[in-house]
Amino acid sequence: MARILVVEDEPPLALGLEDDLKLEGYEVEVVRDGETASRRAQEGSFDLIILDVMLPRKDGFEVCRELRRAGLRTPVILLTAKTQESDKVLGLELGADDYVTKPFSPRELRARVKAALRRAVGEMPEIYRFGDVEVNFARCELRQAGKAVEITPIEFKLMAAFIGHRGHTLSRDTLLDEVWGRGTFVTDRVVDTHITNLRKKIEPKPSEPRFLVSVRGMGYRFDG
Repeated sequence: MARILVVEDEPPLALGLEDDLKLEGYEVEVVRDGETASRRAQEGSFDLIILDVMLPRKDGFEVCRELRRAGLRTPVILLTAKTQESDKVLGLELGADDYVTKPFSPRELRARVKAALRRAVGEMPEIYRFGDVEVNFARCELRQAGKAVEITPIEFKLMAAFIGHRGHTLSRDTLLDEVWGRGTFVTDRVVDTHITNLRKKIEPKPSEPRFLVSVRGMGYRFDG
């Protein structure tokens, strides 16, 4: 289930977007100002951001600029009532993936959401290599120095989450949401235990990790 962050300050439109996207099977979170949007986008693990341009506290252009400068690669669809070509160009230059002008039909937005999500999935390589480790997403296999390594489904999902967000610190809550699923009761200790087990399979020296590093008080970061 894809997770979508909707950033819209008009209550009727925000509610309409939330209801429509949930009917499509997406998990939706709604925020109503730019500052909150920037924070939640970087805290949470979202697959797509639908971002209104005209927002209180910080406009959508600035939010998009901040997210890209922070290295966040989550697809962004901008919503705006502005129709000037210069605004569209600015949004795309700031790193937005698509641009929808109000008013728009729910059908059009659904199509653009699906297209953006397909493109994002396509960016995940079939095979990802780091050090002497090879992760094969097509076959759900992990190899180290050419030899197959036994890996559990949870460990493989963790590996995929870290590769998908490489270079970014992921909190335990984010990992819980992305790997175990929201609403699942799992303690932080369980997350740490799986990380320890995964390190044994990918690190040259698990006690001194090079790739899957701890960020004190924050979570974990993959530097592969």
